[in-house]
Amino acid sequence: MSDTVDQVKDTLTRARQEVGKVIIGQSEVVDKALITIFTGHHALIEGVPGVAKTLLVRTLARVLGCDFARIQFTPDLMPADITGTNVFNLQRNEFTLIKGPVFTSFLLADEINRAPAKTQSALLQAMQERLVTIDRDTHALPPNFTVFATQNPIEYEGTYPLPEAQKDRFMLKITMNCPERDEELTLAKRTMGAESPEAVLAGGAVRPVITAEALATMRCQLNNVVVRDELVAYLTDVVRATRKHESVLVGAGPRATQALLLASRAFAAIAGRDFVTPDDIKAMAVPVLEHRLILRPEFEIEGVTVTEVIQKILEQVAVPR
Repeated sequence: MSDTVDQVKDTLTRARQEVGKVIIGQSEVVDKALITIFTGHHALIEGVPGVAKTLLVRTLARVLGCDFARIQFTPDLMPADITGTNVFNLQRNEFTLIKGPVFTSFLLADEINRAPAKTQSALLQAMQERLVTIDRDTHALPPNFTVFATQNPIEYEGTYPLPEAQKDRFMLKITMNCPERDEELTLAKRTMGAESPEAVLAGGAVRPVITAEALATMRCQLNNVVVRDELVAYLTDVVRATRKHESVLVGAGPRATQALLLASRAFAAIAGRDFVTPDDIKAMAVPVLEHRLILRPEFEIEGVTVTEVIQKILEQVAVPR
């Protein structure tokens, strides 16, 4: 294993240990969040209220030495509430930019599907280009700008489906389930004392393992993880198969191919390898593709799920040796 990949693995291991001081269980969720950050992309986090979606992102910001801001999405939220606006200053006789919460490194878009599409789309330019245009002036965002958008399951009351163009800009969909019994029991016992997750985070027990500047440098080190040509062809065929499957109305686009490649490479680095295997691609296929596919109504009525479709595609596409 190369020294650079070894350094990435060491940093990721220490990050997981620090996050584990606050977040009980959810190891796969933490790994997927770290993959999102270290590849410079964005993630959807879905789960019922109370499973620590917001706490997870706050903890990651502390551990990785980045700024943090939170937006609570509501039906009456306006785009200017996210990006900011120019306000006339009477003393200076000029307009002054009042920056919105989007000007940060880690942005938590809490319950993003509570707001209508017009407000959701205010994040599109920021997510794609790390730029924000306000009154025809363009402003740059930090290089570590990452959006973690939490959403309640779509069947919950008062939710709006995300536009397909915006869903495609999220690299992963991370599903947070309720903890297991032992984990929930541990949480309950800690809540009765001074070691509740919120108290641990507020008390300074969680320490940064890297600076914001070093984080940008470490992203480049993932380029040392080797992906063989036949594996690139394999994951490309997996994505292309989603466009031809009989139960899929809208398949994954080329951005999904890029996302699956980068996510598989980061997954290999977390495992301590400087090369990607077919199992890495299979492990990341569902979180990368799940939110991008739209099933045909007749198959949805029959109870077919997107996850089942992706698993069938993985079985059908030939794995290179």
